[in-house]
Amino acid sequence: MDDLETRELRYFLTVAEELHFGRAAARLGMSQPPLSRAVRQLEQRIGVDLFVRDPRGVRLTTAGTVLVGEARSALAAVAAAGRRTRRAGLPTRHLVLAVKAGADHELLQALLDVHGADPDGLPVEVLFGEVHEQAAFLRDGRADVALMHRTYDDLTGFDTEDLRTEEQVAILPRTHPLATRESLVQDDLRDLPDLPAARWPRPDGSYPDGPGPEVRSQAQLAQLVALSRTVIVIPRSSRTLQWPEHVAVPVRDAQLATTVVAWPAGSTSPDVARVVRNAVLAAALVSSDAVPTA
Repeated sequence: MDDLETRELRYFLTVAEELHFGRAAARLGMSQPPLSRAVRQLEQRIGVDLFVRDPRGVRLTTAGTVLVGEARSALAAVAAAGRRTRRAGLPTRHLVLAVKAGADHELLQALLDVHGADPDGLPVEVLFGEVHEQAAFLRDGRADVALMHRTYDDLTGFDTEDLRTEEQVAILPRTHPLATRESLVQDDLRDLPDLPAARWPRPDGSYPDGPGPEVRSQAQLAQLVALSRTVIVIPRSSRTLQWPEHVAVPVRDAQLATTVVAWPAGSTSPDVARVVRNAVLAAALVSSDAVPTA
């Protein structure tokens, strides 16, 4: 089998996302017949059907589902190679650190301070994102290193170093009866008729079932809690997102959340290694209220 081309992988992924050749062709800015031919040629080269085509529409085969994940990884790797090579060739080199907007503020500030005082450390640009975007930033080369959470994020394909482990808290509207409690357990928050739990997207972008609102950004979540529309359980360090209308209450039996510094597996960059080392040093400076890692 000949090597696959990035162009045909992009064509395939667009059809897989739309499950409609006409809509996929419109997204790609091309007519449908050449797109259909390109996908047929891809199937012939690989030797398996990627789609089931019938009067009811188009759906992925088992092989096609496998190729979706593989193609996304391959295209991200190609994009990463270009972006990281381009940064390495800039007159003034720098590294990009991806973080969740509003999370781990104390740790982030400590890391920037420690790294900034390192005479051999490259300048660091901070790239803020929402939930699960840090993994995408690392995979496609927009970032070199990231602060992520073992409890929530997909760390597949990354090397990691644990920085701190902490309890989780429920962020509640200040006027809610549970906001007066010293602590809670997860059963206290389950099936609240007046306060359904917010639903974060999964790494693939889909949402779990449930009556709570779908949220994607920290700002959206903060306002929904203030409006008494939802409740959320988050790592204690993310309580910096609190508004005056919020109360943070510890959840005793919630799984502990571990913040990690992550970077592409197998990286041999001494500059990335220096950021990782400085992240560990920074974590030691802010770990007085955290649960020690093993």
